[in-house]
Parts: sequence; C-alpha cells; structure tokens
Amino acid sequence: MTPQATIPDDVRAEILVRLRRAETEHSVRILFAIESGSRAWGFASPNSDYDVRFIYMHEPSWYQAVDLEERRDVIEYPILDDIDLNGWDVRKALRLFWKSNPAFVEWIQSPIIYMETSGFRGQALQALSRIYAPEKGVYHYRSMAKTNYRGYLKEPMVRLKKYFYVLRPLLAAQWVESRRGAAPIEFDTLLTLLSDQKDVLAAVHTLLAQKRNTPELGMAPAVPVLNEFIEAALLQEIREAPKKSRSPGVVDLLNDIFHRTLREYEATTELSSS
Repeated sequence: MTPQATIPDDVRAEILVRLRRAETEHSVRILFAIESGSRAWGFASPNSDYDVRFIYMHEPSWYQAVDLEERRDVIEYPILDDIDLNGWDVRKALRLFWKSNPAFVEWIQSPIIYMETSGFRGQALQALSRIYAPEKGVYHYRSMAKTNYRGYLKEPMVRLKKYFYVLRPLLAAQWVESRRGAAPIEFDTLLTLLSDQKDVLAAVHTLLAQKRNTPELGMAPAVPVLNEFIEAALLQEIREAPKKSRSPGVVDLLNDIFHRTLREYEATTELSSS
C-alpha cells in the first residue's frame, strides 16, 4: 500500500474542500499541501489525526508593504473531525528554510500530497542539499529524542506508542550525523539503520504491526531491548564534523525561489483572466 493510499477517498475529498475554503477565506493561493504527521511517517494508528500542512502565498502586491513584518503569516484552524489544518505564508516558510527548520524540511519531503499548484516544493527540494545545516538537524532530533524518552519511557509501565516518538527522532539524528544531509521522513527508511541489530529491529516491527492495526496501544511493561538501545544511543558522543559553512549564495537562492513563485502567480493570474 502506497502512502497516498492510506488516506481514505472521502477524507481526502473533505481535506481538499477545506483547503479551497481556506484560499477563499484568506484570499491566498495554496502552493502545496501535504500530510505531516504519523500517517506520513508510516506508523499511524487507524484513528490518528490527519495533520494537514500547507504553504500559501498572497498576491505579489501584498508583500510590498511598510507593515509587512506585522502582517499575520500563518493560517490556523481548530481540529475538526480529526483533521488538523494549518499553513505558513511562503515568505515565512523560506525564512525558516534558511534556518533549516525541521518542520519545513519534513513537509517538502512528505510522501502524501493533497495539493500542488506550483513548482515551489520541487524548487525547495532541489535547494535542500545546499541550504540544510546538518548540525542543526542533529541537535534538534537528539533533543527531541531525549525529551520524549524522559517524558514517556522512563517508568516501568509505559504507553507503547510513545516508543515511536523517541525512535523516529533518534534514528533521524543518526541519519543526519552519518550522511550529513536531511533525514528521510518515512520511518521504514530510517529503520534501515538497524539492519545489523536484529533484536532491536524485531521489537520495533512487533510494535509497528500493533500500532498500525489497533486504535490505541495501551500501557504495558517497558520493552528492555528498546530501552537499552535508546539509552546507549543517547549516551554516544556526536561524531565530530565541521559545521557546514553558510554560503552567501544561499540567501540569493532563497530569494530566487521567492521571486520565481511570485512570477508564477502573476503568469497564472494573467492566463486565467484572458
């Protein structure tokens, strides 16, 4: 089953209705919309929320304003019928991309795409290797793994599904550290890092099968083999590597993506009005 197929047709249709409604309500154009949560990662439960994230833009003149920095650059809706819908303005997204924001980096890699109306996501993906700062990715994912481990898995009885909220960032950190590039979003791909640790991998697959097929994994005794792996990995020193130098051309690259997106908007508007 492909990741796209994990979204029921009726849910996908409702998500598209809400995305189009957001465009109308806020006078924006959505550049792309994806699934960002556990469904995109590949370990959703049947009753998991749909975490829909999107990047949008206003008409080009909106960005030519004295009060631009004071204007709202996010669109947020309350969760309704398990659909969590939120988006960022394109300029905000590119500024965060400049800082290797982990959320944006994961969004552009999502295997579940609801809407794509421009070349923006593809351009961001092409630029990823030049912009991404591995040291920031390692720090982010290791910090997340440590926090989640202390918060969820240090007791004798634990909520089993929380293992995935420790293992995913931990493996993502190892991927970034060893390959000096952004980690893939799919959990199954990250699991290739465990190919030589058969007992750990077997325990993860057992939990995966349960989580994918039951609404909720309940409380149970901690899994010793997983706790030992996590603790050993968190104790490991981060491999020393020179920080990626920030090339002056990166800002030019981001500006180029922004300007191309604005020109594409204008060209599309001219075509639709002619």
